[in-house]
Amino acid sequence: MSAAQKTTQIDNTDQTHDEFAAALAWHNGDAEATIRTLLADCRHLREQLALAEISMSLGFTRGWRPCRDPAAAVIESASASG
Repeated sequence: MSAAQKTTQIDNTDQTHDEFAAALAWHNGDAEATIRTLLADCRHLREQLALAEISMSLGFTRGWRPCRDPAAAVIESASASG
């Protein structure tokens, strides 16, 4: 792993930790409330993604379709790039 990749990985870890701390702080340290809010946000975004998928045509996206499974999205991007 190159030095640039290590730095990027460390920066991503720091950013994730900051986001986690900010979410907890928003709920005054209540982890359960934080999780409930994040799950509600996730549910809302999945609904929005489903609506977008229904309303857009293949021509508009040049064949790309949204994917609800994060693991499948990683596999798709890897196969498309290589």
